[in-house]
Formats: sequence, C-alpha cells, structure tokens
Amino acid sequence: MNAYKVWLSKNQNIDFDNYQQLWNWSIKHQNEFWESILNYFQVDYSGEYNAVNTATKNMYETRWFEGIEVSYAEHIFKNISKEKAAIVFKSEHQRFEKITWDSLHSQTAKIANYLKSCGVKKGDRVCSMLPNSPEAIIAFLATNSIGAVWTSCSPDFGIKSILDRFTQIEPKVFITTNAYQYNGKIFSKIDEVKEIASAIPSITNVLMVDYIEGIETDYQPDSWKKVLSGEDIDLYFERVDFNHPIWILYSSGTTGKPKAITHSVGGILIEHFKALALHQNVKPGDTFFWYSTTGWMMWNYAVSALLVKGTVAIYDGSPAFPNAYALWDFAEEAEINHFGAGASYYLYCMKEGMDFTKNEYIKNIESFGSTGSPLPPEGFDWFNKKVNPNAWIISLSGGTDICSGFVGGNPFEPVYEGEIQCRMLGVNLKSYSEEGNPIVNELGEMVIENAMPSMPIYFWNDKNNKRYKSSYFDMYPGKWRHGDWIKITERNTLIIYGRSDATLNRGGVRIGTSEIYSATESVEEVADSLIVCIDQENGSQTMPMFVQLKEGFELDMKLKQKIKKKIKTQYSSRHIPDKIFQVSEIPYTISGKKMEAPVKKILSGIAIEKAASIDAMKNPKALEFFKTFKFKE
Repeated sequence: MNAYKVWLSKNQNIDFDNYQQLWNWSIKHQNEFWESILNYFQVDYSGEYNAVNTATKNMYETRWFEGIEVSYAEHIFKNISKEKAAIVFKSEHQRFEKITWDSLHSQTAKIANYLKSCGVKKGDRVCSMLPNSPEAIIAFLATNSIGAVWTSCSPDFGIKSILDRFTQIEPKVFITTNAYQYNGKIFSKIDEVKEIASAIPSITNVLMVDYIEGIETDYQPDSWKKVLSGEDIDLYFERVDFNHPIWILYSSGTTGKPKAITHSVGGILIEHFKALALHQNVKPGDTFFWYSTTGWMMWNYAVSALLVKGTVAIYDGSPAFPNAYALWDFAEEAEINHFGAGASYYLYCMKEGMDFTKNEYIKNIESFGSTGSPLPPEGFDWFNKKVNPNAWIISLSGGTDICSGFVGGNPFEPVYEGEIQCRMLGVNLKSYSEEGNPIVNELGEMVIENAMPSMPIYFWNDKNNKRYKSSYFDMYPGKWRHGDWIKITERNTLIIYGRSDATLNRGGVRIGTSEIYSATESVEEVADSLIVCIDQENGSQTMPMFVQLKEGFELDMKLKQKIKKKIKTQYSSRHIPDKIFQVSEIPYTISGKKMEAPVKKILSGIAIEKAASIDAMKNPKALEFFKTFKFKE
C-alpha cells in the first residue's frame, strides 16, 4: 500500500499523510481511484474506454470500463517467477506436494483444449464438483482462458442443493471428483455424479478426476488423467468484455432457491488486485492460505493470490484431522506467510488451549485473516497472548455478493481488539439509522453508497433484475443495504454485530447476536450457541437461547446462572436471554453460518421445508429439535 501511495504521488501528483485521507480520496474521486488501480497493476487490455463507469441512478446497472477486453487467466501467467511453486497442496489422504508454474501452465492448456473439443465457447458455462485440490484451480483457469463461465459446488453439497444451483445456469461440461475424504472417512460421489449429469440436459460431457483411488465403478466418463497424458499444447487466452461474466457464485439457499450471483472478469480482476496486494500485503513470492472449500467464495478469493505472483496454499479435509493441529502443521510445511480461516476456527483453537508462543514460525506469520462471522474480542486476546502480541489480524467482511471485502486490513494502522481496521479503498460504506441517516458510534445498518466493480453484474436468469433489486435496494432506494449490523467508531474502525435480519430487540433496544455469542461461548462448558428473538401475538418478544455443551456437561440451574452472569458482566442485563435450552448441536449452513433466521421461522410455526433448504445445510438433523420445541424450561 505504501508503494501504491508513492506511485500516486509520482504519477498523479497526489499525496496522503495517512490511510483515512487515502480512503476519502478513493470514494470522493472513485473514477480516478479505480483507473489508478487499473494502471498501477498494469492490467493488459484491448480496445479503449471513454469512461471509467457508466453511472446511472440504479447502482446495479453500472458498467465499468466499457470498450475494453481483458482476461483473468492471462494475468495469472503474466511475468511469472519460477523460483517458487504456483500451488502447494496437502490433503487428509495425500502427502504435501508442489505444483510448479510450468506444470500449472501445461495442465491448464490441456484442460482448455479438452473443453474446446467439447464445443465450449465464450460465454458457455462449465460446472464443477471438486474438492479443494489443484485440479479445481486448473479447471477454473482453463475455463476462464477460453472465455467460458465457471461455477462450482463442493462435494459435500447434497444432490438437490447442487441441482438447485446448476440447473439455473445450463452448464455444458461437468467436471467432478469420483469421491472425497473428510475426517478420515471416504465418500463416493459416483451415484450423485450420474444423477446430476442425467438431470441437467445441457451437460454434454462429464470429466472425472480419480481423486480417491480404489473407488469401484462401471461408470466411464471422460478421464482427467487421460486428458493430461496428451501432448503439450499452447495455452491461448480469449479476452472478453470487461463486464463479461467470470463466474457464478450462489447465496446459501437456506430460504428459497439460491441466488445465482454473477461477477465480471474485469471487476474481479481489479478488486482482487486491490484487496490482496494493498489490504493484505500479499507480495510476489509470498504464500497465501485460506482454509476453504470450493463451495465458498473464499476459494475464489484465495486463487487470486496467483494474480499478485504469490503461491496459493490449499488444504483439503477436516481442520482437526488427524489432530487439532492439522492446519498449523501445514502452515509450517508450506511456509505460509498469510494464514486465513473462519473466525469459528480460531475460537476452536483458543478452546483447545493452543499456544504458539514458543513456535517461531507460527509467531512470525505476517498476517492472520479471519472471516465468516465476527471475530470476538477474546479471539483477538488469544492471538495477543498465545500467538504473537504484534500479530496483524485482518478481520475481513464482505461476502459472496462481491467476492471480496467491504471492510478489512490496513497495514498503516494499529489493530484494536474486537474491531476491524478500516473500510477498504473504493468502498463508500456508512452505518445508517432506521431513518436512513448516516451515524457514527451507534449501531446501524451497513450501507454502501457507491457502486463497486465487483458488485454483481446480475443474477443469472433474473428478469428485470427483480431478485437483485429486492436483495439489496428495497430498504434504502438506490443504495446497497448489505444486511449486517455495524458500528463505525470515532477512529474509523468498525465492529460487526451479526446479521441485521437476526437482530434481537429487547425493550426497543437492538442487540447484535455476536455480543451474546462472545460472552456465552467464553464459558468453559459451552461449545456453541444460538439465540433468536420471537415476536409474540401480544406485541412482546421472547428471546430464547440454545446451547451446545462440551461432552460430559449438562445444563443445570447453576450453569444457566453462570452463563447469564457472564453475559451481564460482559455486556448488560438486556443481553440476557429469557430462557436457555440445551441442544445436541447448533444448525449451520454448508458455508459455516449459524442458521438464526430459519430457526426463528421454525419457532414461529413455519414448516422446516419452507423455513430452510435442508440440502444447503452442514447438519440438517439439527433442525429437528426446533420442530417440536416448546417454550418450557
């Protein structure tokens, strides 16, 4: 980021004393800012543009750099250094391996040639059900190199969940695994592959990776191994319009059919250059890791470390198999410089009592990224006391909607416990009151006032942008309401309190769920928790909390009082739930989000099948408890 500041001074004669000045300029002069990103990162393109964007009163109709054509994959293989590997990989069943840039180039070219032989052309869709393995990155780059559109689900998705996604976009080729392994168990996917391929008429070819050896089957689709055994060929790059689709991501689909969120090649290109290089300081030769699956946008985000000439580290499997230190052992073996995971993973490490103060490698990792849910203050405290008191903790929040962050890291500023460092460059983010006025130091709705290049170009098959408009623009016309409950502090740091649609209302005071989780889950006996606010017919609200306890503990009156005291001590008496109930597990989406809104609907009398998409869940049986639940202690 400092190098970028120096470049701005030299090339545009603009100087900034601090990050806040730089951010102010980036939102007040957004066209100059995004053009500077295009030029600073030396994005190659064909054609000419007359305007940085074609702004309209509707943010969702904004188009960027019209008139030029670009290729994402072309930039991956541009000016590469062969001193370090392109990809380092490990899984539960495969030893650590390195994929060189030459190998990545060769394999990408062969898969691209295969796709062309299947009749895949610019704009066609290629769908994938692959684990987080090198094959997934190769398949995506091959798809992108010929101008086709990528879409992906991870193998742990159920059939209905996958069909709900892929049938919307009519893919031509299906690239899949034969099986996957998680927590030591092998799951064959052969029957599911056959069912998916036969259920989607547009699929003409199935290409299968024999990821797990020894899976017996008579099914004989096209073989990944056979395609790669062919002779080396050249890799060509099809440049496409800046606003041409790069991939289709999906909303969680917990309530209704998943939204097919479509991003542009150019928008993702310049957003990921900015986010990874400037806000996370990923430099050429750095190794970047984010624990993910191919069904979460963080996979797409992590792949872009290749854009900035970094090495992508990928791990496939459970983060706690064969032991709780699996990812940390991988971090040392892969020589990771930037380590990322969900906030819940760090809290798991904290509860496991992990201490890295004597581990020189882990201590000196340059940045620790956290996302998926707010990282509570005790998570920061664990880093400070058990990892490194000077750890750069990048708490990132954005989402599938933009495949990046609205708020995140800043190498110029200190890290404050429980707070996110900054609004990212080019993101005109405000906190709004119920009346729609910007507020500071108060809880409000997260609102984005300016368009960003990586906002969706549309939802696939969304006539007249109907779902797109209703998803973000209904509450504050013309402005993006993201659905997060946020506070902007006087020092311009940020605190996210959870989803605003799960906000708790106690006597007219709105409370973010993350505060209650932070206090509750710091209680030694508690493994996990979920809280909702139910509106009663008489106009009052009931606020029950459900706790999953560690093995060997039962929820008795003494423990209830301990939980309530902890919540009151850390926050206030308003935060204390009306009643506390024990459950065997807390329901989660596949992408790792607590299912507060569906639980609230079920407790309000809505049937499970209407309240949640079971196939998009990590643990569907967890909802059964709430189906028959009665408010009695």
